[in-house]
This record gives sequence, structure tokens and C-alpha cells, in this order.
Amino acid sequence: MASFLIVYGTSEGQTEKVAGRIADTLTGRDHDATAVDVSDGLGEFTVGEFDAVLVGSSIHLGKHQSAIIEFVADNHDTLATVPTGFFQVSLSSAVEDEDRRAEAATYVEDLIAETDFHPDRIGLFGGALRYSKYGFLKRLMLTRIAKDATGDTDTSQDYEYTDWDEVEVFTADFAAFVEGRLGASAPA
Repeated sequence: MASFLIVYGTSEGQTEKVAGRIADTLTGRDHDATAVDVSDGLGEFTVGEFDAVLVGSSIHLGKHQSAIIEFVADNHDTLATVPTGFFQVSLSSAVEDEDRRAEAATYVEDLIAETDFHPDRIGLFGGALRYSKYGFLKRLMLTRIAKDATGDTDTSQDYEYTDWDEVEVFTADFAAFVEGRLGASAPA
């Protein structure tokens, strides 16, 4: 059994939902998983007490959560000593358009260049449009973005694009990698 820290940054809650699914998948593999919103801080935990760390961030206006960038920079040395993964939640990963998917990959490349963080595994997941949580200006801006990206511009409803099977496959792959590195037991 290994201990996993899942640190995430979210705006409207989809990245939190993904982090929760990752934690549930890891727990289902008989590991300890702790998910923490970076904006709440780590509380009683330190990064160094975990066997592996997953970092997750949503993308808004082409940028990762600033608190995630700060977390990675502040914990760079410790993150370099344990198995790490990174997951990103964005509208760019929600569509089949190759240009938008390349754009999503560019966001990760920018994070790596800015922080010198080199995760062992990377997952890019579709996010959500939470029109019900947006103010007027944000809703207007996102309907324009969504018109080209997904076509989902009916602001009377929310849209979720996360492929949950993809999240579970990513998590299982990362868990197997950690199990191999640490000699931890895989599920029976």
C-alpha cells in the first residue's frame, strides 16, 4: 500500500471532482489517497510524508491556477524525489479538434518550462462549462469560446465533458507505476 497526495486547483469544481475520482480509484486499489484543494493549504500534511504526488489544475484563459504554480515551485525539490503525476482539466481537451488538443498540450509544456516540474505521468481531461456558476461577463465570454469549441451555448444548463473512464485509466497507470517503483502491492 502506498500513500498518495492529490493537490488540485479549481475554479468551478470540475477539477475537484476529477481529484475525487482519482482518490476513489486509488483507494479502490488499497492505497491511501488524500485530496487537498491547494487554496485551502495542506493543513497538517507535508508533501514529503507521501509516497507519490499528483498535481491537478484547471485551465482558465490559457493559464493554470496560480496557486498550483506556486505549490509546484515551493515544493520543487521534494516533488523531484517522489513519483509524480500531473492532470489538467480544460475545455481544449474536451473536443476532438487536433488544434485545440495541441493547445492543451502546450499549456502543460508552459507549466514545465515555468516550474521545471517533470511529472512521470500526465493526463489531459475535458472539463465542464458551469454556466450556472458564472457571472454575466464570464458567461458571455465562455459562450463565445464554447460556440467554436463545443457548440454548447445554452446558458440555462451546465455541460460536463470529462471522460471518467479516461480518468480511471490514467489513475490506474500512475498507481501501477508507483507500485512498481515502491514495490507496493497492487490490488488482488
